[in-house]
Amino acid sequence: MKIRSAEFLKSSTTLSQCPELKMPEYAFIGRSNVGKSSLINMLLGRKNLAKTSGRPGKTKLINHFLINEEWLLADLPGYGYAKVSKSDRAEWTKMIWHYLKERQNLACIFILVDSRHQPQVNDLEMIKKVGAEGLPLAIIRTKADKMKRGKLAETDMALRKALLAFWEELPPLITTSAEKKNGREDLLELIANANVHYSTGGS
Repeated sequence: MKIRSAEFLKSSTTLSQCPELKMPEYAFIGRSNVGKSSLINMLLGRKNLAKTSGRPGKTKLINHFLINEEWLLADLPGYGYAKVSKSDRAEWTKMIWHYLKERQNLACIFILVDSRHQPQVNDLEMIKKVGAEGLPLAIIRTKADKMKRGKLAETDMALRKALLAFWEELPPLITTSAEKKNGREDLLELIANANVHYSTGGS
C-alpha cells in the first residue's frame, strides 16, 4: 500500500463526536511514551502529522486522520501514566472502552508495546481485555532500533510466552522502528488486507 494522502480530521472526547464516515478504522493505543506518535508519522510518511503531547497522560482526545480517502486512523490517548489521578484514569478508561466496543467500523486495534522491556502488566491487561471482548487486534512492538538483536529477541520471546499463557493462538505481532522504518511495509500490508476484508463484508 502506498500512502497518497493523510489529513487530520478532528479531535473527539466521546464516541458520539467521532467522524461518521463508513470506512474501515484502525485504532492505535499504548502506554504513555511508547512512541505512538513517532510510529504513526513513520507509517504515514509524515513528520509531524501526529503530535507528541508535552503533557503525557493529560490528553484525553481521540484524534482521527483520513488516509488515502479510504480509511481512518484513530490515535488514542496513552495509558499507564503514573501521575494521572484515579478519577482521571477511570474517566479515560470509560471513554476508551466505550469507543472500542461500540465503534462499528473498527477494523483492528493496534496495541503498542515497548520492545525494550519485558511484558508490562498494564499492556498484558489491555491485550487480554481486548481479546476477551472479541475485538480484532494486532500487537506492535516499538523502538526496535534502541535494542541489540539478542536483547530484542529476548523481549520478543518473553512477550510471546506471556501471551501463550492465556491464548492458544497469537494475534499478529509486528516489530517496528520509527527511526529506521522497520515494520512499515508489514503494517501497511496488514491494513491493506483488512481493508479488503472490510469491503467484502468478511467477519
